[in-house]
Amino acid sequence: MENVTVFDSPGKGRGLKASKEFWAGDVIFSEPSLAAVVFDSLAERICHSCFRRQDKLQRCGQCKFSHYCDRTCQRAGWAEHKQECAAIKNYGKAPNENIRLAARIMWRLDKDGGVVSDTQLTTLDQLEDHIEDMPEDELKEFKVDIHNFLDYWPRNSKQHTSDVISHVFGLINCNGFTVSDQRGLQAVGVGLFPNLCLVNHDCWPNCTVILNHGKIELRSLGKIAEGEELTVSYVDFINVSEERQRLLKTQYFFDCTCHHCKERIKDDLKMGGREQDGVKPSDEQVKESTDYCFQMLEKMDQTRLKGDYHEVVKICKECIEKTEPVLADTHIYLLRMWSTMSEVQAYLQYFEDAAEYARKMVDGYIKLYHPNNPTLGMAAMRAGVTHWQAGLIEVGHGMICKAYAILMVTHGPTHPITKDLESMRVQTEMELRMFNQNEYVYHSMREAALKNKPMTMMHEPKSMEEGIKNLFHRRK
Repeated sequence: MENVTVFDSPGKGRGLKASKEFWAGDVIFSEPSLAAVVFDSLAERICHSCFRRQDKLQRCGQCKFSHYCDRTCQRAGWAEHKQECAAIKNYGKAPNENIRLAARIMWRLDKDGGVVSDTQLTTLDQLEDHIEDMPEDELKEFKVDIHNFLDYWPRNSKQHTSDVISHVFGLINCNGFTVSDQRGLQAVGVGLFPNLCLVNHDCWPNCTVILNHGKIELRSLGKIAEGEELTVSYVDFINVSEERQRLLKTQYFFDCTCHHCKERIKDDLKMGGREQDGVKPSDEQVKESTDYCFQMLEKMDQTRLKGDYHEVVKICKECIEKTEPVLADTHIYLLRMWSTMSEVQAYLQYFEDAAEYARKMVDGYIKLYHPNNPTLGMAAMRAGVTHWQAGLIEVGHGMICKAYAILMVTHGPTHPITKDLESMRVQTEMELRMFNQNEYVYHSMREAALKNKPMTMMHEPKSMEEGIKNLFHRRK
């Protein structure tokens, strides 16, 4: 950990600063989890050792709960699962993910002590749990988890005080970080990463965090000077300042005073009106369209949950037709409508429509996000693939190249997503060369290829809220 130094960050408590200069895409540090578990809802679909998604998994013959790719994964995970296996069998069922993670953490600490590696910068007892800041309803659930933990914890394991147990649960509540599957596209579990807990928040950060081959990586988004504090964003910058501050206070128990929040930077773009020929709509018109769009988003979400995607398209089109002439192309409600339309139309295989809305979404994101923001990179990748599916090879290749450039910084060359993008980039470059040589031949060959191998149905679209979410919280 020679790249970072622990220091007292003004107004934030402890933090990390750079011990040397970094450039975009540099890995500042990587860290394996102290412990991690698969989400309850995915317990039978994700390997409990490597966290890969597999169609067929082998179930542990003893506890009947844990699942593995094969015997190799089962043996690799046995050191962590051994005590858990006996505990689940004795308890009669598997407890929830928070209890399972707390138990794994405490077994690990009992075995290895407070510092489990030479690179660990902090012990868990040095991190704050924010239990005193929890609202009453969360505190009730918190106490239920502790009660159930005490029933689950084996009598032959080392016994701990209620304060120690509560502290661990508090750390999970605000410092837990989601673990993604092998493609990095879906959150499948939660783990605790002690060094990551020291990285403070900024709404416009200089770093990002990704999971790569079982370890988290803190990666630089641009040039970072020696001595500069390292920051990541705990919430999505797409939200307006007031909403980000509300989320940070509710979920992470602190008041954000970063430059972008204090100055309300880009809030005017996110909730503004569309200027046409130098004329802007009135504040009343913008407010009316904003309120209407919000109502339609709620209606769309309810319809989407029912799986009625044709009705979702109808709702979105109605909203877009009414609000697009009034709201700015960076208005966050309109961006969400375009994003939903792109996903659903691609699922229904109306690729040209999907491509149009995906392009509008990316154009809006470019005006709002940091140029190396991973959300922008993933959106550009999706837009590029959608344009390729629509036969719009020129724009598709450009979008994929843009996504590749961003993800080389945010994810790095060895990440599975970046490798997939590299393959897409090579393929679309070859197709674009063919297109430029003879457009008619290109489209004829494409149509023939699609007839011989029809496109399969796209995966069912999922809401943006189901994307990869960083759950870690800062302890003061």
